[in-house]
Amino acid sequence: MTTTDQAALQTSTYTLTGADAIEQFLSNAYTGMRLHSDTDRPRLRYDRTDAGAFTLDTLEQTAAILDIRAAPLHTIAINRMATGRMQRTCGGVEQRYGPGDLYIATDPDLPYTVRWLPSEIFSAALDSGLLARVAATAPGRRPAPLRFTSLDPTTPAVAAYWWDTYCYLADVLRNPEAVTPLVLGNAAQLLATATLTTFANTALTDPTIEDRHDAHPECLRRAISFIDDNAHRDISAADIAAAAHVTIRTLQLAFRRHLDTTPTAYLRRVRLHHVHQDLQAADPTTTTVFAVAQRWGFANHSRFTATYHHTYGTTPSQTLRN
Repeated sequence: MTTTDQAALQTSTYTLTGADAIEQFLSNAYTGMRLHSDTDRPRLRYDRTDAGAFTLDTLEQTAAILDIRAAPLHTIAINRMATGRMQRTCGGVEQRYGPGDLYIATDPDLPYTVRWLPSEIFSAALDSGLLARVAATAPGRRPAPLRFTSLDPTTPAVAAYWWDTYCYLADVLRNPEAVTPLVLGNAAQLLATATLTTFANTALTDPTIEDRHDAHPECLRRAISFIDDNAHRDISAADIAAAAHVTIRTLQLAFRRHLDTTPTAYLRRVRLHHVHQDLQAADPTTTTVFAVAQRWGFANHSRFTATYHHTYGTTPSQTLRN
């Protein structure tokens, strides 16, 4: 086993052999479970990147059929089969998955069973509080907790969108030098948003009459003021909505109605403007483009450079040199 720490980021790799060792490890990593193998020495390789509010895991088990009975997971875990097959039964419903399939591992409040054939699985687990914050509406509008009404994606297109998001985040987190609290916060919100978009859930998706009435210019002014004052912090759409004293749906409607954009897109624009100002003021002999972009939460160099060039008609390196 190896472990690396970088700020709040932790990466771990384990290789286990034998049913008892795998059962104990998976029980500690996820939830209590009993495991039976059809071979004497099943083998599991496990890689985890722990970013605090979410984790990205890769599990590869070889040369065995593992039958697992597990207690409720109490978290939202999303799996994508890379190879092999998986059979899951939860709430009396059996489902089978193969290469390329994306699904929520289980209803988090129900026990489940799994028949796991030799395969490789990519997985992400999200803190329920993060999902609730991203999906939040006004107090009293939706008193019931957030709940997913299907364990499968609504369409192949949104499943592909979720997987693209996972791959992007995995790529960002592979570069420890780029990982800052702001980068991790942005990453967590991206994954939560992709998950809520991909799987049907009880969060409100359309503005109510009250939302439409509240989406006035004064609401927008309060939101913009909060963003301008706090762009250097790890803030979410829920934080912006709270500062503007409106729901997230109202906030989204106000930005779309008056600025033809979204709150998060506007936040990225403000942060990009700060990057531009910092590059103009920086000494190119002591400052790098990477350091300035990282400070404002831009971790993917190629995407950042393309966005910067589209916005300012030049490259960030040219701005720094000039």
